[in-house]
Amino acid sequence: MSDAVSEAAAQAAGDVWVAVSRLVRRLRELDTAGDLSPGQVSVVVRLFKHGPASASELAAAERVRPQSMAAIVQALERAGLVERHRDPEDGRRQLVTLTESGRERRLDDRRAREAWLARALQAHCTEAELRTIIEAMALLDAVAQS
Repeated sequence: MSDAVSEAAAQAAGDVWVAVSRLVRRLRELDTAGDLSPGQVSVVVRLFKHGPASASELAAAERVRPQSMAAIVQALERAGLVERHRDPEDGRRQLVTLTESGRERRLDDRRAREAWLARALQAHCTEAELRTIIEAMALLDAVAQS
């Protein structure tokens, strides 16, 4: 099997990279997080996706110092978005978990971003183009999972 990449594959890769990068930047520009810092948003998203974690696990995953993570967790705790509980497997450790308010905030943020994207797609695309995007996303998802 050859490692050579066709011109079409190379162009598709570049086009996907540019479009996805622009889309991610645009979605991040939407101020749905309000008063949360990017680091705080990232921790809320991580806890939503992966469940409870210790502050040291969060620090390692987010690639920040433990002291920085402690400040992030404290701020999220004051905002009522996370809480700490003893780890049932190791009573010396505390796990950070999202509160119901934290889960709702994450879901609201996601819904707002998806609604913006749906409106933008509808404004810029025909029905046929939307079907093409749906098909292309299925292909990209298959590539991402390979």
